[in-house]
Amino acid sequence: MPAPSTARRRTILPLLLSLAALLNGAHAHVAAWHKGMYCLNGTQPGVDDQNTNDIVNPLFNLTKTDWWFHHYDGCDQLPPADGDFLDLPANGEFTVELAVNRAFTTLSFGGANVGVFPDGQNYTNGLGGLDCISDPNIHTQNQSMAAGSAFAISYTSNLQDVTSENLVVFTTLYHTPWHRLATYQVPNLPACPDAGCMCAVRRISRLWSHIRRLKTRSGAGSQTGVENRTSTCKARRPSIPNRPLINYTLRTNAGFRCRVTGSTGSAAVAPGVPATWCQDNPGSCTSGARQMIYWNQLDGNNIEVDGLDLAGQPRSPAYNQVLGFVEGRQTDIFLKDGTASPTSVAGGATPTLTGEPAGPTQGGGAHSTYGAMTSQLWWFMSGVAFVGYVCL
Repeated sequence: MPAPSTARRRTILPLLLSLAALLNGAHAHVAAWHKGMYCLNGTQPGVDDQNTNDIVNPLFNLTKTDWWFHHYDGCDQLPPADGDFLDLPANGEFTVELAVNRAFTTLSFGGANVGVFPDGQNYTNGLGGLDCISDPNIHTQNQSMAAGSAFAISYTSNLQDVTSENLVVFTTLYHTPWHRLATYQVPNLPACPDAGCMCAVRRISRLWSHIRRLKTRSGAGSQTGVENRTSTCKARRPSIPNRPLINYTLRTNAGFRCRVTGSTGSAAVAPGVPATWCQDNPGSCTSGARQMIYWNQLDGNNIEVDGLDLAGQPRSPAYNQVLGFVEGRQTDIFLKDGTASPTSVAGGATPTLTGEPAGPTQGGGAHSTYGAMTSQLWWFMSGVAFVGYVCL
């Protein structure tokens, strides 16, 4: 039989990817993708897997040794290629791709399988429904309900030197994840060391669910061993008799090598402190430099919440007003002027990304009948995090 033509191979590949998405859709979650990320090629050393989704697997109920930068599967041992950075233009913007698999980004197969949404689809008729969106698995009913995300930065060039205190949130983006392209604002950050900074993205989700079966390593770990039932993304407590109600979070952690470019600032970033719940008393919000949110792991947590929020739902930390995070660049994270040396740093070539980006001013209103209440948590060393009520 003759080998398939180039045109035929181009047709077969999207079909195979679509089939894989159908087979795995119930377990696919979203991560932020960029050439500056750790384990871009998957978690097998020496293998460039353009069809990898290793980094999207959420982690929960682990020791900090395992969940910190996805040490659980060795992601923290697989840095980006030499010279690859996530560039952060001081007082500018940067864009990452939110996707359930590297195959649905411009970083795989020449971008042949990208779409407006994280699963490579465009949903020209709208992404609709009354229940939680599970394909793509972004755990929300509509864009206005998406919990949001945040990036953080640490002024060290070695991942081993990153701590909860020196990894500081510098930008947030409400109402994400939703579209594949997401654009974040950068404050007047100072320059990084010559070898770059470490950045991280972390997304937290709370899930009220009835656990039917849990069979993962050490009784914890990735979400793939969990089967659960929930009502909807509204996090209403389901009324299934004789089954325990458990509240837990899902997260993923991965790192980025990042650098601040352009005309950089002259004030150093202050050490971060934990954020505090302040939805019912905005005057009590923690201000200044804040840490990322670490919640519902075996150890390393930096926040505890109980009771109900103003909507009558169980409280869940998030990178939005409930913890006092404003949307966009965080301008209150700096020490006094003169604590850093301003300079001008050239960035790399800006990649061409196709699609409709979601910027800091686009969130808020009802967009389509579908939305996003986030569920998993990704962690990258350039720090984005999603937090919210979740359904699976």
